[in-house]
Amino acid sequence: MRSTRPWVSRMLGAVLALTAPVTGGRADAQTPSPPVGREAALALEFPALDFDPPVPEQYEVEGVRVLFLRDPSLPLVDIFAYFRGGYAVLGRDVYGAATALPSLLRNGGTATLSPDSVDQLMEFYALQTSFGTGGASSFSSLNTLRDNLDVALDLWIDILRNPRFDSLQVEVWRGQEIDRARRRKDNPTQLAFSEFNRLMFGDHPTGWELEPSDLEPEDFSPTTLHRVHREIYCRDHLIMGVTGDVTWSEVGGRLGILLQRWPECPRELPYPPKPTLRRGPGIYLIPRNLEQSTVVMAHAGGVRQSNEPEFFASRIANSILGGSGFSSRLLSTVRTERGYAYSASSFWTAPQRYEGIVGALTQTRSETTVAATRLILEILDEMTRSPPTQEEVDRTVDEIANGFVFNFEAPSKVLARRVLYLAQELPPDWLELFVTGIQDVNPDDVHRVMRERVRPDEMVILILGDPEAFDEPLDTLGDVQIWEVEGR
Repeated sequence: MRSTRPWVSRMLGAVLALTAPVTGGRADAQTPSPPVGREAALALEFPALDFDPPVPEQYEVEGVRVLFLRDPSLPLVDIFAYFRGGYAVLGRDVYGAATALPSLLRNGGTATLSPDSVDQLMEFYALQTSFGTGGASSFSSLNTLRDNLDVALDLWIDILRNPRFDSLQVEVWRGQEIDRARRRKDNPTQLAFSEFNRLMFGDHPTGWELEPSDLEPEDFSPTTLHRVHREIYCRDHLIMGVTGDVTWSEVGGRLGILLQRWPECPRELPYPPKPTLRRGPGIYLIPRNLEQSTVVMAHAGGVRQSNEPEFFASRIANSILGGSGFSSRLLSTVRTERGYAYSASSFWTAPQRYEGIVGALTQTRSETTVAATRLILEILDEMTRSPPTQEEVDRTVDEIANGFVFNFEAPSKVLARRVLYLAQELPPDWLELFVTGIQDVNPDDVHRVMRERVRPDEMVILILGDPEAFDEPLDTLGDVQIWEVEGR
């Protein structure tokens, strides 16, 4: 396997060579002087560094898969819980309640502890927790000192298993979200992105946004909150991970006692529905009296996350196109060469169970809106007609591979990713497969995936801005439709 960070060894060797003290007497006049400076650095050779992340042990405790990775370097313990289930699999009628659960678990107390009591215990024992949802999944983590593990684990499990859903905290969360929903129209960028998702995905969880109609008091009744909680935070949907200064014999039995009392799931949850993506082409306008336009364009991407060469090639293609910052074609052309925008980037989503979308976005002055949009389409077209250079591919491969190893700086990062990949039903060795797949990509692979999957003339384009100030009539790009913003 190609080294993921060869520059580390080369740089270290160069520093040692350049800083070594000069010793000895006068050199023989016939002995050539050893290389110094840049010449010495370039002449250094070192064996490749192996990518060999630690592999956690896997156990089954009361029907729950648990990954374990011992790390005695610090007197800390990290525990992760990953549940399959979230708002994306439960339906729009409980969208508000399912979205609120992570925040209400942390802030809403437990059956025996008020929210203030939970906060005081968290502070006293220096516990760090996180709670979140990814739409089709929900997750939480705990970080604690080894000496506080028993009390920390009891409290964390109590929060996850026996939430109180304090009525005051429910109203605080609901009020914040109502205010955020009402103010969404005041943020042009956020409005453009959320409306583009609705345009592309329609009535699908990816296109949902919390609206005041999702936030009525009856949507957060104790009955609703506890029913949604039981559907997601139950034992059959749970995968756990433990790492830190603790042995399995010390933590395994403790987990068994806690998990034995955890309720089973009332039913098997479905997978998220497949979206019906809008098929282009089309130009959609949200008129706003602004000095700057937001441009978002995309179409169905055709690629899914897998161990297939096409997936890895699409990652490199997206990075070269606009996903790698200043070295990308979009930013270097749209910003540096033409000065149309401060930023321009691309995206290529690749879910496992259905195709995502591929596209680009930028924000530009009103008077360069059409020119910037046309330029992005030209850059996309150019990448479909000719392969990238070997230098572009090599640089991008190294950036992704070298950056990827930072995901393994600590055992907690390794374990968190292993748990995530296990929950997503990816291969057990996905970490290694990803690096190898990226390193195997060549320019022809990138050209092939661009040529077969990207169609600039079929882009769905949404522009939010002032058409009266555009540099050209918008219909020079195609037929224009006014996109109505719901409730605004």
